[in-house]
Amino acid sequence: MRRSILFIAALFAFAKVTAQGIYDVSKIPANLTHNASVIIRNEELIYEVKDQGTAVQTYKTAMTILNKNGESSSRMSEYYDKFSSISNLKASLYDEKGNKIKDYKNADFKDKSAVSDGTLYQDDRIKYLDFLHTSFPYTIEFSYTVDYNGILNYPTWYPASTWDIAIEKSNYTFKIPETITFKYMKSKGLNTDSLKVKDKINYKWNCENIPAAEFEAMSIGLRNIMPWVNVAPNEFEFDHSKANIENWKNLGSWIFNLSNGGQVLPEVAKAKIQSLVKDAKTPKEKIKILYNYLQSNTRYVGVQLGIGGFKPITAERVSAVNYSDCKGLSNYMKALLQEAGIKSNLVVIGNGLPSLNKNYASMNQANHMILCVPLEKDTTWLECTSPYTPAGFIGNDNSNRTVLLVTEEGGKLVQTPTYTPSSNLQHRNAKVMLDEEGSANINIETQYKNAQYEDHIGLLLMEPTDRRKRVMNTLSIPNVQIATLNITQPDKDSPILHEQIELKSSQLLTKGGDKLFLTLNLLNRQENTITALEARKTFFSIKYGYKDEDEIIYTIPKGYKVEFMPKDIAIESEFGKYTAKVVAKDNTLVYTRTHMMVNAIYPPEKYNDLVAFYKKIYQADKQKGILAKID
Repeated sequence: MRRSILFIAALFAFAKVTAQGIYDVSKIPANLTHNASVIIRNEELIYEVKDQGTAVQTYKTAMTILNKNGESSSRMSEYYDKFSSISNLKASLYDEKGNKIKDYKNADFKDKSAVSDGTLYQDDRIKYLDFLHTSFPYTIEFSYTVDYNGILNYPTWYPASTWDIAIEKSNYTFKIPETITFKYMKSKGLNTDSLKVKDKINYKWNCENIPAAEFEAMSIGLRNIMPWVNVAPNEFEFDHSKANIENWKNLGSWIFNLSNGGQVLPEVAKAKIQSLVKDAKTPKEKIKILYNYLQSNTRYVGVQLGIGGFKPITAERVSAVNYSDCKGLSNYMKALLQEAGIKSNLVVIGNGLPSLNKNYASMNQANHMILCVPLEKDTTWLECTSPYTPAGFIGNDNSNRTVLLVTEEGGKLVQTPTYTPSSNLQHRNAKVMLDEEGSANINIETQYKNAQYEDHIGLLLMEPTDRRKRVMNTLSIPNVQIATLNITQPDKDSPILHEQIELKSSQLLTKGGDKLFLTLNLLNRQENTITALEARKTFFSIKYGYKDEDEIIYTIPKGYKVEFMPKDIAIESEFGKYTAKVVAKDNTLVYTRTHMMVNAIYPPEKYNDLVAFYKKIYQADKQKGILAKID
């Protein structure tokens, strides 16, 4: 008996030590701590589809927070709405040795609305828990269950989507009745295991011992080096709506049916529209008039209630309240055009996201809606949420991507307009009056077009004091003060800004004996370079193509002459082109510079070529001229 008691006591002691040691940080393989702020110790996602409209998700994870940089991961959070519920919430906190510090009770979890700024109606809520612990490293463990009554998407598995996360172990199990079809995409090289269990097929993906990725500038993400899986339904039931979305045509049909009939305007609104366009000579004129009317009389707010997250608010309702989200405003603009005899189509788009995958139709590739107006000779695209952009300009984040055109015949994949580098233009002329003491009066006139217009439109909308501060922060001119600053958009129908600045510098030139030294590129220097990488892993991109044209005319101070000017420079690569030259004429120096960049996605092995290209530009932008006193 005594031996039995001792054996049981030893067994319990061993179990306690084993439980305490499971999250001991010293047991983490050394290769996983390199570059890491967070390590996923053990993660398990199980998603079980019951039928086309219901599912259950269980999730459990343990992650070690190594340092303060990983603190943002020390929050457990899960969203829900009236179509989902969260239960079985559990959480624990462990110290560096794996000793449990605390178990959290259900009352420790907070629950709040997930309504964001600019969102008026949204039924999303969030349950969350912040693991407030200041002694690093530590480990958090939590789990929960989510029941879904209405399905549009299946969960994505992407255990390490940011740079500083390493994976010790993670797996995703997807269970679905064999009578329900679905589709999935996965990262290259990731194995798919499947097993039939009764009337379901269980699919499983897992990964182990994956080090954190080291940060790489200009990266488009980690999808080519980290494991991931996307899963999507072919058919769904959600909020009394059923649809087959096996392909983009079907998905477009569903969205068309949701919005169809919602373009009826009140009689008062119809009369207003007819009055506005009665003198318009062409469809283009009508579009501009009605687009300006939309901008002047509506505002954007988010609306995310059930199927309302996908179904536009009716035009009649928007006409009454004068606000809506991207879907409602696009649909309202469609109704305005319809009243004026112009047909248009809603467009589902991923704003700031990659193009829609042509071979994989799913709801979660898009986040926005715009409007397409096909005309006889060309097509006008309308961003209906912006109160200031001209008709036809949809912005860089909507341009040059595959989108879904919603038609009566179903969805059609089309391409949005591309803004070429030459059309994304910054054109600048400056005159600089130098004196023999080294001070200067500077007059600058700049024109910004398309994407560069979009980059600078915020200046136009600022208060004058804030605008002045912002411009001062962008100037690299020494000892400078702003005398006058004006920014205008002369033509509301064109994406062009004009900027006029007068500056005074008390010491622009550097003196050296009887010589004055002048940095020729006064206004638009490549101030920083990027660092070369020995073995880059991720693809990188240039956000958008652009072209900068600068001309600066310097008036040479009295009593001085040109002693030295650098030779002309021309640099060219697949990433872009650069030229710089200076010409002395009478008592002036004319410096001209052009810099064009090509937007594209590039493979990792091209990165150091880009580094070299930028370095050459950096050196070229630092070149100086020398003025000497006339004997």
